[in-house]
Amino acid sequence: MITVRKSQERGHVQEDWLDSRHTFSFGEYHDPGHMGFRALRVINEDRVQPGRGFPLHPHHDMEIITFIIEGALEHRDDMGNREIIRAGEIQRITAGAGIRHSEANPSDHEPVHLLQIWIFPEKKGLPPGYEMKRFASAPANELSLLISRDGRKGSALLHQDAAVYFAKLEAGRNLEWSLPTGRHAWLQVIDGALDLNGTRLESGDGAAVSDEEMLKLAGREASRFILFDLQ
Repeated sequence: MITVRKSQERGHVQEDWLDSRHTFSFGEYHDPGHMGFRALRVINEDRVQPGRGFPLHPHHDMEIITFIIEGALEHRDDMGNREIIRAGEIQRITAGAGIRHSEANPSDHEPVHLLQIWIFPEKKGLPPGYEMKRFASAPANELSLLISRDGRKGSALLHQDAAVYFAKLEAGRNLEWSLPTGRHAWLQVIDGALDLNGTRLESGDGAAVSDEEMLKLAGREASRFILFDLQ
């Protein structure tokens, strides 16, 4: 079964410095029909204007993933981390027992375009943690593992029975992904257009997948997407 969440159906927050699209309920946007999928709780597509950002704020008991699409984002936290995350890099924060952090666009002329993703951890009260990985050299037409429960293949560590993959699919090329019995998937299109088991998905679209043995992906246009393998 494939259930599509169209880009234009997402929640939308527009401010003078922020344009944000919410796949699931977040902040002032509440939709009881879209509270998350399995352990996946938040997918926000944010565009932050130059010199602006999110001031210091707290989180706890959440795995927070930041994926930069274009531009750069400066991160600071009370664990002593201060880093600029750029396109081709991904950040994982384990909020656990509690962290405070800020995120801002350090550029004076270029907006930053990013995905912020929240995944529930497998247990509460974990020690806070931080990790960054580069994926800019990921090969085309393959699924590249970014984050996993055991940190295999050099991926970042996730405290949940889940894995996060990234792919660049060229027009006219195909990919297949086997989905074991009892597992679920969420596919989030970053840009381009592709078919998922014959269902067309375009930029910003997401799709929940359950009870499908195989995911067959066909590139209609050059596309980028993230695939979540979930319990």
